[in-house]
Amino acid sequence: MRVDKWLWVARLVKTRGLASEALKAGRVTINGTTAKPSREVKAGDRLELRVGPTRRIIGVHALSERRGPASEAALLYTETPESIEARAEANEQRRLIRPAYDDAGARPTKRDRRRLDRTRGRER
Repeated sequence: MRVDKWLWVARLVKTRGLASEALKAGRVTINGTTAKPSREVKAGDRLELRVGPTRRIIGVHALSERRGPASEAALLYTETPESIEARAEANEQRRLIRPAYDDAGARPTKRDRRRLDRTRGRER
């Protein structure tokens, strides 16, 4: 099975086009070598996938010709414990560095904006 299709079927990327882009950009390696979208993947292969700041190391267990529910997709691969731990740590770091003014996407008031400007050193 083509690796771009497998990444999509396993729900590791949203679309097959995004999978192809990641492969062309060199963000996916199979058993340590950079892969093209048409590269065949088989059970037992080890994939390293970088999407944004996250890096996942995945072992391929099975192939599927159709994209099914997430519960079925999760059976196609296992992620290494080190990879899971690193992703959890990265998520925690992102959560901790979230700006103090970030109020769940609410637009800042004039008072909030002035406060932000002062903290950023843009006082008038």
